[in-house]
Amino acid sequence: MIRYDALAALPVRAALPALDDALAGHGTAVLVAPPGTGKTTLVPLALAGLLGEGPARRVVVAEPRRIAARAAARRMAWLLGEEVGRSVGYTVRGERVVGRHARVEVVTTGVLLQRLQRDQESAGVDVVVLDECHERHLDADTAAAFLWDVRETLRPELRLVAASATTDAQGWARLLGGAPVVEARGAAYEVEVVWAPPARPVRPPHGLWVDPALTAHVASVVRRALAERSGDVLCFLPGVGEIARVAGQLGDPRDLGDVEVLQVHGRAPAAVQDAVLAPGERRRVVLTTSVAESSLTVPGVRVVVDSGLAREPRVDHARGLSALTTVRASQAAGRQRAGRAGREAPGTVYRCWAEAEDARLPRFPAPEIKVADLTAFALQAACWGDPDASGLALLDPPPGGAMAAAREVLTAIGAVDPAGRATPRGLRLARLGLHPRLGRALLDAAPLVGVERAAEVVALLSEEAPRTYGDDLAAAVRTATRGGDAYAGRWRAEVRRLRAVAAGSGLPAHGEAAAGPSVASPPAGTGGGPAGSGAAGSGAAGSGAAGSGAAGSGAAGSGADRAAGVVAALAFPERVGRWAGGSWLMVSGTRAEAAEGSALRGCEWLAVAAADRPVGKGHARVRLGAVVDEDVARLAGGALLDGRDEVHWGDGDVVARRVERLGAVELAVRPLPDAAPALVRGALLAGLRQEGFGLLRWSAEAGVLRQRLAFLRLHLGEPWPDVSDDALHARVDEWLEPELGRARRRADLARLDAGQALARLLPWADGTAAHLDELAPERIAVPSGSRIRIDYGDPEQPVLAVKLQEMFGLHESPAVAGVPLLVHLLSPAGRPAAVTADLASFWQDGYRGVRAELRGRYPKHPWPEDPATAEPTRHTNARLRR
Repeated sequence: MIRYDALAALPVRAALPALDDALAGHGTAVLVAPPGTGKTTLVPLALAGLLGEGPARRVVVAEPRRIAARAAARRMAWLLGEEVGRSVGYTVRGERVVGRHARVEVVTTGVLLQRLQRDQESAGVDVVVLDECHERHLDADTAAAFLWDVRETLRPELRLVAASATTDAQGWARLLGGAPVVEARGAAYEVEVVWAPPARPVRPPHGLWVDPALTAHVASVVRRALAERSGDVLCFLPGVGEIARVAGQLGDPRDLGDVEVLQVHGRAPAAVQDAVLAPGERRRVVLTTSVAESSLTVPGVRVVVDSGLAREPRVDHARGLSALTTVRASQAAGRQRAGRAGREAPGTVYRCWAEAEDARLPRFPAPEIKVADLTAFALQAACWGDPDASGLALLDPPPGGAMAAAREVLTAIGAVDPAGRATPRGLRLARLGLHPRLGRALLDAAPLVGVERAAEVVALLSEEAPRTYGDDLAAAVRTATRGGDAYAGRWRAEVRRLRAVAAGSGLPAHGEAAAGPSVASPPAGTGGGPAGSGAAGSGAAGSGAAGSGAAGSGAAGSGADRAAGVVAALAFPERVGRWAGGSWLMVSGTRAEAAEGSALRGCEWLAVAAADRPVGKGHARVRLGAVVDEDVARLAGGALLDGRDEVHWGDGDVVARRVERLGAVELAVRPLPDAAPALVRGALLAGLRQEGFGLLRWSAEAGVLRQRLAFLRLHLGEPWPDVSDDALHARVDEWLEPELGRARRRADLARLDAGQALARLLPWADGTAAHLDELAPERIAVPSGSRIRIDYGDPEQPVLAVKLQEMFGLHESPAVAGVPLLVHLLSPAGRPAAVTADLASFWQDGYRGVRAELRGRYPKHPWPEDPATAEPTRHTNARLRR
């Protein structure tokens, strides 16, 4: 019996004629309807002709989450007075409840993508409704692009509806070929906004970390809301961990006035999810993630407490990590959350931030296509026949760098060919309903450890396990095997699904590994790739490979432990790491650490299946890992194996060795006695760059030659050579090559005559070199007849240090190459008495003071009153008298 009274109360009914006209005339429409108007439940029933009006059609409704898909199907079935599965059914991963005569089927966007890849025409489907498109999930954007392609090229009669409460309606309208926008007026009640920021500032979120002070504040706001308002309270938090913390901080429900506290998220038991969607007998506090933002109506809710946080995917390309991260929720999400309080009566939203902050929040959530790992998207696009996604109708184009990284991974695992087209292996991976990395791990690990064990590990990696399962992947699989929680139930269902999809390949089942030697060829299509790309190995470890057993997963040789390591390493080969210095150096070059007290700490080899980066840390933190050994590491990263001669400058000398590497990890090192001359030369040059040309033998004459050349280059320019370090490095082939070619180590450099080598740079060709001694002489004659060495240490103005008495009678300062020398006039003891570049001025003004000071101290030396006319001498008075 159709519940006409409930249907009549849904405000979206008034928009149905306009929606029908839009679909009849244009074939596409954008439906904008506030929360609670019935767009998710009434509209599909009307389009399918199940309400006694309009033609009978088959309608597929795509929801972003499993909980929303199940809830929407149950609500529609209730409106029709039927059981789920008759006229209305649903399909989510691992669960299908659809009868033979069902006219409306609610699916997740992931399921819809799988169907489109198998049947592009979507035979038998008349209308597709993409619900909650404002959330901008990558699968939803991809499904919309594929459906538009189908409509444009194969089935122009296919009707498409993009539906949301808060979205870029005009953007979606343009995307769907100028689709009409149909707006439904909501009957939502007024929602009062209460700003409830923390009394003291809290630290911003980082990764999965949320300041405990914020969760404590949210709990206090929930208690305040219970005291100040009536009705159930719906509290939005970013993740499962925060939900558990707030639940614990609320304390005993009886202390709250006999209130029932429910925790709702994607991993919650179905019984809890069903209980939330049904009226409660007691007052309730529902702690939830963003799953309750859209599609779900939680009856009885009059109050919303919004933490203001959400989780979005991010990729840390620098460290090769991809994971969810905590961000400030967008303004659109805030409106959606607040709307939950006004669906059935006037309500209140408590926002746990200051009103002044609200305007600074992003308007919409970040589209996943801009921030997420695009490997799965790139494979979907390749299988669709558009490898670079340039022909797809997308609101936002995929970033070029993220697409290039994704294609690198897909090429490495053999999913696409060098041109980016999907291979048969890629088509198969796309239909597994898994991320390509996990699909690759399932296919390639099954012949080694058996389908059953491979499926168990892949199933656990395909959905984040509860933190109580720990960070040891093998132990987590064992916990799921014997567990009775909701996660374990879903895990077992996924194991059955994966076992079924792998069964058709003839792979061994029931945990039996394929027979064969310890190293075997990989499955066909397994490819290679560069470091960090997720490359498959060129060889596969067989039954002989086992975990190292240094720590962690119990008996190293047990099949379950070995399966965990093989699967994790095949899925994430760039995150296989070797223990060194208190952490693991991963193949990608990033270091990873385990938490204090982890059983994984200290094992020699680890395959890191999940990781994040804690606040203030440069290293990744292992959240889930499996102990492996070197054989498994080589299996997973075979294409990253590289054996090469490495000759470099290290620890002050040439280091020559033969190194076998797995990405950034050294596997084996041995000395290389006969290194190639070119490699040695490169190492020697690196040493000269690091430590300077002081490594060469510089005689006093060689040092002076370099200084003289620097002086001439500065003041005369070409053709005198530039002898700075940079210039000498740039022209090393011209001046040092003959000697350098005979050197093998640091000691050889110390025997090279730098002066002899440097002379090759002199401008011999045009004869200018012959004027070196004329333009920049090593010594210069002074009035006493002595030849004094010039110090060219400062090329701006060389120095002539000479005894004062030897310069008597000289009126002009001596010069070289037209540059006056800076004369250091020395006392008889050889100490500077005066410094001048103008002797005439010194004799006239400065000499008297010097004479007065030194005459008594050195009476044996001449101190004439008129030095300008005195005879220069290098002797004492006694010598002069003789």
